[in-house]
Amino acid sequence: MESRFSNLINNLKKQKMDSIFITSKANVYYYSNYYTDPHERLVGIYADRKDNPLLILPKMEEEDALRAGWKGDILSYDDDTNPWDKFLSFITDAERLPQQLAVEKSHLTVDRYEQLRKLFPNSAILDGSDLLNELRVIKDKKEYTLLKQAALLADFGVQKGIQAIEEGKSELEILADLEFALKREGVREMSFSTVVLTGAKTASPHGNPGKDKVKAGDLVLFDLGVVYEGYCSDITRTVAYKQISEQQKEVYNTVLKAQLAAIEASTIGTEVGKIDKAARSIITEHGYGEYFTHRIGHGLGIDIHEYPSMNASNKLALAEGMCYTIEPGIYIPNIGGVRIEDDIFMTKKGAEVLTEYPKELQIIG
Repeated sequence: MESRFSNLINNLKKQKMDSIFITSKANVYYYSNYYTDPHERLVGIYADRKDNPLLILPKMEEEDALRAGWKGDILSYDDDTNPWDKFLSFITDAERLPQQLAVEKSHLTVDRYEQLRKLFPNSAILDGSDLLNELRVIKDKKEYTLLKQAALLADFGVQKGIQAIEEGKSELEILADLEFALKREGVREMSFSTVVLTGAKTASPHGNPGKDKVKAGDLVLFDLGVVYEGYCSDITRTVAYKQISEQQKEVYNTVLKAQLAAIEASTIGTEVGKIDKAARSIITEHGYGEYFTHRIGHGLGIDIHEYPSMNASNKLALAEGMCYTIEPGIYIPNIGGVRIEDDIFMTKKGAEVLTEYPKELQIIG
């Protein structure tokens, strides 16, 4: 954590900011090793050039933070105490009033922004979101290990979901079977709400599982991920049940070809947008361009969707240590859809695919 704070402080200086107030769950974890969901309670880290960060948290979680390895100052509060007043007193007594305070504008609520404005009326409040994103985008060896394990658990979840497919079984029943299997493996938390879709519902990229039942000729789509020691995975696989039409097969093979092309295009120094274009051009050439309705992927780490956005206009160059998804799809309304998604980690040698579950067309049953 010390090296991360040193890096943060150095970058604050470069940006001509003297302090930062970190409030998102992901960034609090990144800089403290303390993983928590505070709900409506305030949890945050205040850091400045004095290089002695302050962690603000509910009193009932203080021991958890210490066990996680927090070494800096702690300001804890009871539920009947105003944490903002305690924060101001601490900052004033320590003579650490900020002149330029960076915040996470993409995360901070209006209410909390107004609280900070009252506390520090003479301070310039700046957006530190880009600075924090850029510091987290390159993962270290430990982060790689956690992301790899999360990916392997996602593989296991897809495997159990496919094994659970039976005619007449509902999407939610299949979902329950795969999540139960993951719980038995020690997975406490999914990285997002698991998606299991069948039939025409597979044409919805973010469809909601329900009581729809699997029948012969259906495509069945799984989109899931787990949180492993604070790091997320994200995998999508699509299979056919008992039989497959020629159109479904063509769509599947087109998506697979596009996905493999995007992985092959993932080389150090390549612009993010070119990864999207590598897949999109293939889908368009096969006549399905209008049915690929989202970007090729997203950054992956502590957050399930994090920087960078893997869209066609992004000129950011891929670099060693970046982790992201590649997930092209074709979605034809009232017919069905196919998406194939893997987690990618950039190494010196190129793109390593962290998710390993097979993606060649499978006809189940």
